Amino acid sequence: MTTIIIDAGHGYDTPGKRSPDGMVEYAFNRAVATETMKQLHLANITTIQTHDDKRDVPLAQRTAIANQAQADYFISIHANAFGDGSWNDIHGIETYVHQNASPNAKQLASAVHKRLIAETARRDRGIKTANFHVLRETRMPAILVECGFMTNRSDKALLASESYRKLCGQAIAQGVLQQLGIEMALPPSKSASEMYRVQAGAFTNRARADSHVKALKKAGFDAFVSSSK
Repeated sequence: MTTIIIDAGHGYDTPGKRSPDGMVEYAFNRAVATETMKQLHLANITTIQTHDDKRDVPLAQRTAIANQAQADYFISIHANAFGDGSWNDIHGIETYVHQNASPNAKQLASAVHKRLIAETARRDRGIKTANFHVLRETRMPAILVECGFMTNRSDKALLASESYRKLCGQAIAQGVLQQLGIEMALPPSKSASEMYRVQAGAFTNRARADSHVKALKKAGFDAFVSSSK
């Protein structure tokens, strides 16, 4: 029987793990973890969670849970941040494996990362290596996913939304099932099928339009110029 460890990073009270306007990272991590486990259960995959709503479970305890369970895979779910904690224009999704990762870990990272990018249409920041504890001390293929930046206004708006959290959870589950060779259609997401455009200005002069887009991007928003007659 396949067992997957699902690790929602940090905890509600972990210092500093918040967006500039106060969104708690663990709230996102936990919601995505819950959706991931729900979808895997539908495919009869056993999951074990390492997180606890009452406290930030120490990293050593998280990896001990995984190792004692002799799980097949370990997935740690996070939201990212950049800089000094203020808003900035760094955005997108990235996935991590240990620098000495096994081929199976790299394959899992690729499967999950591709599904996240395909389903969310966010910027692809690639698969990277790091010496994170949960990647180093686990005795099974392990990955850590960063589903967007809390310090980017556009990413943060998504990270705070229930629909995006469900979408990320479904995408992670789909990547896991692909790695396991299991085909299972996940329910369509409203986020994937409906998009809403917000207009922040209209100009008759292209230079002014370009200047406005530059200002929006500097503030952390995705923006582009389109013309209409």
